[in-house]
Amino acid sequence: MSLLDDLLATLPDGIVREVRVGAFWTAVVAEVQGRRRCGLAATLVGENDHHHTGVDDVSDAGHLTRYTGRQLAALIRSPSSLEVSIGMAAVNALLTPHPEHYIELNAEEVIMTEGAGRRVAVVGHFPFLPRCRAVAGTLWVLERHPQGDDLPAEAAREVLPQADVVAMSATTLMNRTFEELVALCRPDALVLVLGPSTPMSPVLFDYGVHILSGSLVEDIDAVLCAVSEGANFRQVRRYGVRLVTMRKT
Repeated sequence: MSLLDDLLATLPDGIVREVRVGAFWTAVVAEVQGRRRCGLAATLVGENDHHHTGVDDVSDAGHLTRYTGRQLAALIRSPSSLEVSIGMAAVNALLTPHPEHYIELNAEEVIMTEGAGRRVAVVGHFPFLPRCRAVAGTLWVLERHPQGDDLPAEAAREVLPQADVVAMSATTLMNRTFEELVALCRPDALVLVLGPSTPMSPVLFDYGVHILSGSLVEDIDAVLCAVSEGANFRQVRRYGVRLVTMRKT
């Protein structure tokens, strides 16, 4: 997947200090140029992972702090969903921050503003979508595990070419469906990648993305504790996570 390769190529190296795999979120702390940074990613459990078969979902569990930062980030290429989660959290820990380009805006606000009266397609189910549906002209939700009015993921080929605004969960990067999905978007569509796992990197702007809405960990120790104790993102956010947005210039 060329996007992931390009993303990895931009990363500085670092010393891995902490790896926490919680029920819902995975966190990696790396020391980069003398500063601690923490990255988050959704904890994914794939259909082909092997919880009871004796196959190791995390092949080097217990020794991951021996990896360099870039070695750990390279796990985003792994066939194991849990290793991909660790790899994406490492990517987000290593990424060079661009605070001069961040605005204090979350993904819900972006979709509400950009999608008002327009045809909006969202890949991934988010709790704020009923509020977005109230202002959008049309709102489709595509999900691998549909609930309520969601459409199955297979409907993407029909839906995405119709959408004026396409918002894709960062899990599409982790499950390697992103490039296939973005290829279905109209050239004039506004494409957003959202969610706490989102790599806040301008590399994504070279792949048809216009807006990134992700997270920045500010209170590292509090977030590590919450992740380790099974917190969902609503809970994790209370402990020192900012939601920010970056636009293509």
